[in-house]
Amino acid sequence: MTLNRHTIITHLRNFDLRTLFIEVLGWDHGGADTVIHVGEQSFALDAVAHKRGMVAYQFVADSETTFPEHATRRKIEKAVAKEVREHIIVYATHDRTEQSWQWVKREPGQPDRHRSESFRKKDTGERLIQKLENLVFTLKEEEDLTIVDVSGRVRAAFDVEKVTKRFYDRFKKEHETFLDFIDGIADLAGREWYASLMLNRMMFIYFIQKRGFLDSDADYLRNRLAMVRQKFGNDRYNRFYRLFLLKLFHEGLGQPEADRAPELAALLGDVPFLNGGLFDVHDLEKDNPEIQIPDEAFERIFNFFDAYTWHLDDRPLRNDNEINPDVLGYIFEKYINQKQMGAYYTKEDITGYISRNTVIPFLFDRAKKECPIAFRTDGGVWALLEDDPDRYFYEAVRHGITYDMHRNEDLAQKRDLPPGVAAGVDDVSRRDGWNEPASPDFALPTETWREHVARRRHYEEVRAKLVSGEVTAINDLITFNLDIEKFTQDVIAGSEGPELIRGFWKAITGVSILDPTCGSGAFLFAALNILEPIYTACLEAMRGLLDDLQRSKRKHRPEKMNDFRQILKQVESHPSERYFILKSIIINNLYGVDIMEEAVEICKLRLFLKLVAQLENVDQIEPLPDIDFNIRAGNTLVGFTSLDDVRRAVSGDLFKEQSLPDIEERAETADRAFRMFQEMQTEREMDASAFAKAKVDLRRRLDDLRNQLDRYLAGEYGVKDNDATAYQSWLKSHQPFHWFVEFNGIVQSGGFDVILGNPPYLETRQVPYLTKHFSAQESGAIHAICIERSITLCKRNGCMSMIVPLALVSTQRMTVLQVMLEDGRDCWYSNFAWRPGKLFDTVNRALTVFVAAKPSTTGETFSTAYLKWNSNIRDYLIPSLRYVRCPRKRSVTWVPKIGHPLERSILEKLSSIDTPMDIFTVRAGSPVYYRTTGGLYWKIFTDFAPKFYVNGVAGNSSRETRFFLREKKHVTAAIALLSSDLFWWWYTVTSNLRDLNPYDWKNFPAPESAMNDSRIQELGRSYITDLQRYSTLVVRNQRSTGRTETQAFKVQKSKPIIDQIDAVLVKHYGFSDEELDFIINYDVKYRMGT
Repeated sequence: MTLNRHTIITHLRNFDLRTLFIEVLGWDHGGADTVIHVGEQSFALDAVAHKRGMVAYQFVADSETTFPEHATRRKIEKAVAKEVREHIIVYATHDRTEQSWQWVKREPGQPDRHRSESFRKKDTGERLIQKLENLVFTLKEEEDLTIVDVSGRVRAAFDVEKVTKRFYDRFKKEHETFLDFIDGIADLAGREWYASLMLNRMMFIYFIQKRGFLDSDADYLRNRLAMVRQKFGNDRYNRFYRLFLLKLFHEGLGQPEADRAPELAALLGDVPFLNGGLFDVHDLEKDNPEIQIPDEAFERIFNFFDAYTWHLDDRPLRNDNEINPDVLGYIFEKYINQKQMGAYYTKEDITGYISRNTVIPFLFDRAKKECPIAFRTDGGVWALLEDDPDRYFYEAVRHGITYDMHRNEDLAQKRDLPPGVAAGVDDVSRRDGWNEPASPDFALPTETWREHVARRRHYEEVRAKLVSGEVTAINDLITFNLDIEKFTQDVIAGSEGPELIRGFWKAITGVSILDPTCGSGAFLFAALNILEPIYTACLEAMRGLLDDLQRSKRKHRPEKMNDFRQILKQVESHPSERYFILKSIIINNLYGVDIMEEAVEICKLRLFLKLVAQLENVDQIEPLPDIDFNIRAGNTLVGFTSLDDVRRAVSGDLFKEQSLPDIEERAETADRAFRMFQEMQTEREMDASAFAKAKVDLRRRLDDLRNQLDRYLAGEYGVKDNDATAYQSWLKSHQPFHWFVEFNGIVQSGGFDVILGNPPYLETRQVPYLTKHFSAQESGAIHAICIERSITLCKRNGCMSMIVPLALVSTQRMTVLQVMLEDGRDCWYSNFAWRPGKLFDTVNRALTVFVAAKPSTTGETFSTAYLKWNSNIRDYLIPSLRYVRCPRKRSVTWVPKIGHPLERSILEKLSSIDTPMDIFTVRAGSPVYYRTTGGLYWKIFTDFAPKFYVNGVAGNSSRETRFFLREKKHVTAAIALLSSDLFWWWYTVTSNLRDLNPYDWKNFPAPESAMNDSRIQELGRSYITDLQRYSTLVVRNQRSTGRTETQAFKVQKSKPIIDQIDAVLVKHYGFSDEELDFIINYDVKYRMGT
């Protein structure tokens, strides 16, 4: 529906909002008036209209002094939201000559975005009218209209996994077929790469042609194929590809319209200049000038693509024939050989968690330096947490306590526990039924009463800290897993002066974010999604403060907040504000490197699509950013990171040593050229010719430096200067990347501000290159070396976070990395199991997410429990994280995986015992048998060798081993201790949970008094008998070994005896009743299958 602009302006200037909303915008009469109190002031808001629960309010000041300032308007909005979640507020001056419109844009999975727009009688009102267009609803839409439709918060979502898998299966076949059509590239790898490049380019065009951006033709490519065939004939080769497609790429989309020859313009039609590097002449095209691809190949691809509807936006898919840009990430994930490359696509919950808990703490730290007064412990920043603590908990944490997720609303009052459950809170003996499923009014899916009570206690403890003002550091929001994005939005929106906004603006425009193994860009996209609303919030705050200044009668300098005016002027000179914001972030803040060139191209393509998706019409198109120097191909682990690295490599070679000053100077010159190249791209009227020359100059400078340093580095690997064959082979296998050259300015300034990602899960023996000069080299793990490289590249006060195998916190070979990460930083480790649910669908690995940030005080370490979950509660996993402080100085090689304060106490009691199980063992004596592998929920120890047959012949399983005890009486006691719930807790907390290694049981603290306790020895015998009673022979027919029969044990049947063992152990370890209850019920839901 097109709005009548003249009518709207008339109503706006007359301040006749009721008529505007009801008669022009199609809203309804109704809505309740309200009065909001902010401090000692009261603001009467009149409801002028509503639409299915969304209410429009107006406020008219009664004098010059009662119009609320920007920060006060933000407080009013928060108060109104508690009564009416979806609303618009229009403030007017006492003479009704000025208005300020305020609303909040909410999208699923995104932080709330505060929006405002000023209007004065003399204004044209065009900006406000454009935003009002989204509030118009036709009569046809009203039939099914609900609050979620009005607010735009929820749209019907189709199963994306099914759609993308179906698309990928066909994509893979068509990729292979297209590959066979390519002539003119000799090697298979080159043809595969070019096939991917061409498909990427054509997918991009399919997205934008459906928007009408290419000659207003939604079927542009297919129609141009028909045109070329009609005009030039229907030969097999060199028609569409040579005569049209390459010209479209290189001379059309890659060249300003004014520079195109008339015949080219006639051939292509009205096609915009997009730049972006995607349509440059590719190296494969330069090296293989005779490439030929027949028309038939493109006809097949168009038939494939035309079977889908292409949507260039972020909306969820509704049908199984719809495609949006998110599909490209999935294609890349599936297209590469995951096991070979050790790369796994990381879902949004993890990328989002990692990004917000690195980017935002860094921004706060930088803003604090610019405006320290705002961050004082008694300052307004932290008062937000005191004044409205529930606002900053995730809904999953509050569900069943002060929030109802089923109805999506706050509870009028806190929901008390049922009496039967509440009785056990302070009385351990009254906890019957705590392991049963909790009722839905209280529980997250699959949650037991025991788990709900633990979540409730955590909520109450953290809330008490917020209310009392104990939380006065941004790192605390990581520790307590609070909504750090919402907090950031509120801090900026509620700023009462320009200094804090300047601090955040300086931080956000200057922050450098690196993914050193970026793949298809999942983490860079997550960082982009964190930064964009903060950029927008800063701009909104600038507008609000300038409006307040203009309205103020107080005297002020004319140049006051002139920097804000200049920033807003630059933003408003661009046709799409959001496009400009995203483009600025991509150019100035995001950096990525990946060893796979295809991955780099996919990453850039997805970023381009994100930008183009913001454009509503062809008039808004600006050149895409050229990020060829931001997102790079190369080996993160091979190359020089500093001039000192180069100096080390050439030490002893006088001629090369003398070249170092020249290398340093050339690197700095290249960096200046890079900075100029970046700055040119945010200009409204960029000189395309000058830009192209700047790119050529920059590339030449980098190529010259790179070639020289490659030679120097090859020498470290024993490659002789005169051995061209060996040198080329080394270049191909090692793909060196010199950080000192490629990102010289960032490296010289101390490094990147934020580093995040998901490095490859490979052993060094699995890659074709060698790494040198790493302390983590002996770990033998590529991801460990990636972490060390990242630490080197990260600023000392920067933030880092990655998702890596659980070995980081549980194996001796990773201890060196624990020390590096925790040196001068706060560290958080969250630990995730792989059964029953797992973070990566395609890999059975336990994983750890670490976050390392500049410490608030002296540096602390925090950890979570070893988290298990069912796949249907994945959405609540990250919001429900709970950290516990761990020892900072550890004599052991593991970080304890604990998630409850009781566990810290239990660990301290075990650590005080100086008799590990190992001291009771000898080389030969009384045996204890155990299995080294298997047993996800139980570890089995016996005094007999379990039965095992191969093709009917008795033998020993390769999974079985044994150790020997000095005294026979200790056998059943040792079995009792190692079969206890306490040992299961110890094993989970300290081990890598892949196998049962000798280290795991040898270091288990075993009090001599417990080993000699006759009752424990007796329970050990009862347990062994029970195991035998419930054992069965499991038969398997295996191709390699034949028929096997293995004695299997149903340990769950013996849980009552195990509980008795733990009860007797209390006196030997000094556990409290609360600690015993925790130990007996540790992991019980998954171990017992309840």
